Amino acid sequence: MGKLINIDNGGTLTDICVMDGAQVYRTKTLTTPFDLSKCFFEGLVKVSSQIYGKSDIVSLLSSTDHIRYSTTQGTNALVERKGPRLGLVLGGTLSAAGFEDDPLHTALFADLVGERIATLDAGLDDAAIEPALVDAVNRLASAGANRVVIAHGGPDRLAAEIRLKKILLRKFPQHLLGAVPILYSHEVVQDDNDVRRTWTALFNAFLHPAMERFLYNAEHKLRTHKAQNPLLIFRNDGHSARVAKTIALKTYSSGPRGGMEGARALAAHLGLQHLVSIDIGGTTTDIGEVRDNSVREDARGQVEGVEVSFPLCNVVSVGVGGSSVIRARGQAIQVGPESVGSAPGPACFGLGGTEATITDAFLLAGLLDPASYFGGELKIDAERARKAIATHVGEPLGLDVDVAAAQMEAAWVEKVAAGIRAFTTVTPDTTLAAFGGAGPFVVCKVAEAVGASRVLIPGLAAVFSAFGLGFSDIAHLCEAPLDDSADLDAVRQDLLKRAERGMYGEGFALSECTLEWRVRISGADRDDCLPLGDAVPAAASGETRTLQLQVTRAIAQPQLRGRFNGTQVAPRSDVRRRVRVGDAHADLPLYRVEAQPAGARAAGPAVLEEAFFTCRIDAGWSFEVSDAGDVLLTRE
Repeated sequence: MGKLINIDNGGTLTDICVMDGAQVYRTKTLTTPFDLSKCFFEGLVKVSSQIYGKSDIVSLLSSTDHIRYSTTQGTNALVERKGPRLGLVLGGTLSAAGFEDDPLHTALFADLVGERIATLDAGLDDAAIEPALVDAVNRLASAGANRVVIAHGGPDRLAAEIRLKKILLRKFPQHLLGAVPILYSHEVVQDDNDVRRTWTALFNAFLHPAMERFLYNAEHKLRTHKAQNPLLIFRNDGHSARVAKTIALKTYSSGPRGGMEGARALAAHLGLQHLVSIDIGGTTTDIGEVRDNSVREDARGQVEGVEVSFPLCNVVSVGVGGSSVIRARGQAIQVGPESVGSAPGPACFGLGGTEATITDAFLLAGLLDPASYFGGELKIDAERARKAIATHVGEPLGLDVDVAAAQMEAAWVEKVAAGIRAFTTVTPDTTLAAFGGAGPFVVCKVAEAVGASRVLIPGLAAVFSAFGLGFSDIAHLCEAPLDDSADLDAVRQDLLKRAERGMYGEGFALSECTLEWRVRISGADRDDCLPLGDAVPAAASGETRTLQLQVTRAIAQPQLRGRFNGTQVAPRSDVRRRVRVGDAHADLPLYRVEAQPAGARAAGPAVLEEAFFTCRIDAGWSFEVSDAGDVLLTRE
């Protein structure tokens, strides 16, 4: 078996994880938002140097079976509202009031579409619809729209949108219209719920441009470097597929879903019934849940509280991370959602950033060592951090810098904890799983704030979402409506042909795949997926049925090892670190994870550190290291 490469692109850092049998190589590189392919290949170059002792990206790629890639760029783009200006043309039973007057989502609609909306009269004949449609598109473009979504409501939705598409292709040929692409809702998904389908198309249009440019560019560069297999995009549904077979919306929160797949595998391995994961990166904290070996998922996914047409992992993204901007607002401290990302980054990075972040606060608290941070590859400056905190937090609130840094930590912890409390209920059976570059930092305080007494820090915590991508197979879901007049055999044959074409595009024959047939029944109070037996399950009046075919091709996945509760031994520590604890500083023992023997156990207060993460073990907590390098924190 060849190597497996997993890459998770975050807002601040890009993580690379290479598995070669039982050996795992990992590294990080600063995300380059101006050209994501740059950090993509910088990471491959760095990890190839670990493997071969010198940069040799061709040897790495030519010996690799699969490259799985995920990104939080879509999540971050929506959190920060950085994307194209959308225009929306509505027809049929859809009207502007259905979106502008929605009390739950008015602000989101205003951010994505605003006043760039036009409505077509459904009663217009062929002679009148053409000038009305052309006028609508022109008005939206003049108002600043650089992508236009067209959605028609009612039973004739498909035929109506096809009719509008033909008109626009005739009036605006592609070589003239290219500056303002037009997306038709039925081309994204065929969903009878018109509002949900329209939101799905809007989100997809918002996420599509940057994803398309980067992914095809990266795939082209991989081919020029002798990659043996195509780039696989890891999706929010937990599966992977080629770039050309993946729509943009399914990459939303795909990075966090990678962490959830890793969490699911680790929970099953360790026998944990309820695992709540907090994946804290530079821009967001992604909170998910595994219960009884199943990842929490919605049959109709939620994007910022809006229901979409696709199933999505139920991961909530809170605008708080290691690079979140922290500043005084009146007499309070505001954390995020704005982030400095990796460019310019926290003030202490010395890359031009002047805003205060929690990374700056942790540096002043002594948690970070300028000599070892980021594996010693990034030199951080305490004076820049001190100046940023004084300017944006200390002076406005009349606080000493050290006190300001402590209050920044408290505000940051509370925002993470509030996200967990809003997402799920913590019980005595709950284990928090803390990963991502900033996840372990002060996780004891986060756990105390939500009432958890057990925390798991995976051995690959800093790149755990990247590692989790490896637990995916190549899969596609084909769907078709199934009304009372439908010929079941004909629908099945159509789906089989579509599945065959889809997997042929992935390089596999249908005979190599696993097929799963389901019937989805949807209505006002129901949304169920049932296995297809000898007969199609009945639907009540007002409910719709959809036949689904899930086709899956299993590919290589990593193997987990390591256990807790074995023989306990003394930990190894020959250094101490001066860290602020409460209102004073203390010299605490520093335990390097890589140096600990299996079964090492000690009580806090202490500092636990490895190349890419740091964790403060507070008083009342102890830690245990497994033979795989995973760490279990327990509150006494």
